[in-house]
Parts: sequence; C-alpha cells; structure tokens
Amino acid sequence: MNRKDIAEIRRRLNYEHNAITCVRGCYVQKDGEIISSFTKSIQAMPREEADRYLAIFRRVLSGEPGRNLLDVDFTPEQVMEGRQHHLLSALRDGALKDEEDVAALCRGIIASMHTEDNYLILLLHDGYDVPFKSADGETDRERSTEVFKYILCAVCPVKLSKPGLSYFNDDREFHPREGDWVVGAPGLGFMFPAFEERACNLYGALMYSKDTSVAHEDFVDRVLGTEASMAADTQKETFGLLLEASLQEECSLEAVQAVQDMVLEKTEACKKDRQSPAPVFSATEVKGALLEGGVSQAKADAFAEAYEAQFGPRTVLNAANVAPTRQFEVKTPAVSIRVDPDRSDLVETRIIDGHRYIVIRAEDDVTVNGVSVRF
Repeated sequence: MNRKDIAEIRRRLNYEHNAITCVRGCYVQKDGEIISSFTKSIQAMPREEADRYLAIFRRVLSGEPGRNLLDVDFTPEQVMEGRQHHLLSALRDGALKDEEDVAALCRGIIASMHTEDNYLILLLHDGYDVPFKSADGETDRERSTEVFKYILCAVCPVKLSKPGLSYFNDDREFHPREGDWVVGAPGLGFMFPAFEERACNLYGALMYSKDTSVAHEDFVDRVLGTEASMAADTQKETFGLLLEASLQEECSLEAVQAVQDMVLEKTEACKKDRQSPAPVFSATEVKGALLEGGVSQAKADAFAEAYEAQFGPRTVLNAANVAPTRQFEVKTPAVSIRVDPDRSDLVETRIIDGHRYIVIRAEDDVTVNGVSVRF
C-alpha cells in the first residue's frame, strides 16, 4: 500500500465519518491469561472515549511505509487453503460477530506474544463506501465504486502508572493517587485486506510494528500465516556489514556518500508522488552508485555478489531502512557529528602529517555550546 492509500483509510478513523460496526477487545495478562473481553459500539460511546479508541487505531496506520508499515503478500495457495487467511476472511466477512472466530484470532495473537507487560488486543470492523474518483482527481461521493470491508487490529501494552499527587475538583486540593492501569500506544497491529488503487486486494495485508528492530516472526506466522521479512534495523546493520566486508580498503566516506545520495534522490521522488510505493533499490543500483563514488569495478562487483548471496538475486531493500534520510552521521569513539543529508559534501576525510582527520567546511556561522565563535 502506498502513502495515499494508507492516508485514505486513516481518514476514516474519526468520530464523524465512519461505518464502524463494532470494536472488540481482549485484555490479557503477560502470562497469556485472558482477564476480560468486551464488544463496544463507537456510536454508543461518549465522544471522548470513542476518540481515544480511534486514536489507537490511527496509530496502526501511521509511520513509514516499508519501515513501520510493512506490506504482507499472500500466495495463491495461502489465499485458497491457508488457515490464517481463511480465518481473517471470515472475521472480515462476518463483521467480527462470530465468537469462535474472534477467540481463535485472539488465541493466535496470545501465543505469539513475548512480553513482560499486560496487553490489550483491539479489533475493529469497518465498511468504506469508496467514492468514485475521476481521472482528473475529482471526487463524486454520490457515485460509489465498491464497499471496502476490512478489519483493523491493534495490540497495546497496558502498564501500571506511577502513584503520585493528583488534583481533585471536589475540594480543589492535591491528594495522593494510586497508580492506574493505562493503555499505551500500539506496538503491533495489522489491517486485512490491503487497500490498493482504491480497491480491495485479498492477496495482501498491511502490518504495523512500532519496534523496527524486531521482525515478530511468531506474530506473522501465527496470525497472518506468512514469513516475516527482515526487520528494518537488521537490514541496515546487514547492509553496512556487506559494504565493509566487500569494499574493504575502498569503503571510503565518498563511497558511503554516493549510496546516501542515491537514497535521497529516490526518497525525494517518492515524496512528490504519494501514489508511489516506498522507495527501494536493488544490488545493481547500489553497484552503480558505488562506481560513481570512486569504487573500483572489482570491489563494486564483489559487493553485488555479496548482496545477492545475502538477500537473494531479485531482492530489493527499502531505501530508508539502510540509509537514513534524516541525518548523515559520522562517528568516532569520542566524537559524533550529525550533518544535514543534503550537505554531506561539507564533510571530508584527510590525512595530515600522518594523522587521520574529519574535516568539516564551515560556510555559515559556528556556535559552540550556544556561543558564536570566530575563526
């Protein structure tokens, strides 16, 4: 799903404009024992309570596509015969009304959780009457192309807040208050099925993960019935190790800058077109960037071979996962330098009198601890 598709569904999750049939919850202890279950109607809730539930579900559709929001692809065999896909389809088609199906999904989620906290499983069912949109982008809400029915799941930690002083309106005084069990922001979640090109795609889903360092293999296997992709942070670490090992003495600042520049170019192009998927790159594209950065043909070939051996010959990686676009960081054990990615050209490495130096060209004012200094 691209940014535009995700945003269109996220806009549905507000108090005024939704057709949410129900919200179901399952409160679970860290050992897997179910404390309570409930079914609620958004329309019957007080406005403040409904807004808080909807805010949780909106978080499941927030983040960076390809990093926090991961596309899930089902094979034809999984769609036709997969137990988890069949269960998800039944929950979607039955609007979360079947008690046994809801219980089966909750059991799968509980079996996949490895946490030291209690947690709350929330499920939502909605039917989106997709308005017609003409070729010139005009929306006609009177003409509907289809009703997109989907379920949304959020798994939220529930933690005991610290006791403290709290203000009481009755006597306008502060008094001690014990800690309360508070629902936190979701750490995991998914939407089924996928919403692509403003239509239903039963061969896809969207998974949310707050922690980009964990692949959540058990959750993906037990709940979605597919294989988990490599975690975003693991992709970055593995990619960096491949660069170091294959380029060796040619793994220079200029080579890394060349890869960063390629990623920035792809990311900026994606931002201009919200309908495009998350920016990705292949081994061939990285190889081309390395050659432009001064790496020899032999070392660039060695990287491409190592990349294909590690990730597969046709695997593409999310650009933002392996080369952060928000900062360009140069580190030593004692010094950390962060530079605007667009101005990484200001940083150079030099050897002066036999010593290695990081050189930063200072074109504008320079401050040290907030104090403007002069050269």
